[in-house]
Amino acid sequence: MFTTVLMIEKPLVSDDVELVTTLHGDEPVSFVVLMQPRGDQDRLLRALDDVALGEFDEAVREGTESDEPEPKGLAVRALDRSLAMLREAGSEAEGEVIEDHPLDVLTTVVDRVEADEVIVLTAPHLVEEFFHRDWATRARHKVGVPVLKLFSHAE
Repeated sequence: MFTTVLMIEKPLVSDDVELVTTLHGDEPVSFVVLMQPRGDQDRLLRALDDVALGEFDEAVREGTESDEPEPKGLAVRALDRSLAMLREAGSEAEGEVIEDHPLDVLTTVVDRVEADEVIVLTAPHLVEEFFHRDWATRARHKVGVPVLKLFSHAE
């Protein structure tokens, strides 16, 4: 069985699930999903990305407060939904919500589960990618397995 560590920042949609579950043809895949939603510390970067992509309405909304009283609760529900979708597609899946230091957790998980690869599935983050500060670029220097960067689909 092929073991993939999947880093995400928002819940998977059906197109994402189809993409990651079909990458290896008919070979069975086991996923360990690490969910770290983008937090307040990334607000400026998200706004700059929105402007660069021409999504001005989204850039304006970056300054508003979330309606979610407990951000971790939202992340747990998103992770649960993503795991359920992966299982429905026939894959084994487990996961956890990461609150701090995602790349340190990633390195530990890759070693613990003896992962074959890492897939970073996020929305485009143009500013971080330009300066090579995105998760995938940084992960390539920390883990000893191939790292694939894919862009997530919109709901």
